Amino acid sequence: MQASDIRELSEADVRARIAELEEELFRLKFRSATETLESPLKLRVIRKDIARLNTVLREKQLAAPKQGSGAPASRSKRPAKRARR
Repeated sequence: MQASDIRELSEADVRARIAELEEELFRLKFRSATETLESPLKLRVIRKDIARLNTVLREKQLAAPKQGSGAPASRSKRPAKRARR
């Protein structure tokens, strides 16, 4: 699954796809513990797809305009370091 394809999906679709892949990953891990898999590479591919989906989901969350507070959060400033003598 390409990141460009994922970006076209809505957030709900991305979340649904993540849930599907996590379920599939769980089943494959369980099966790999009891028997040998035909394609052990499938585990790595699914993990990477989940990571890619989570990355795009996070991008969408950061790009969405913030609702609620209009003022930016203030940071606490540390006192300046003193020079050594």
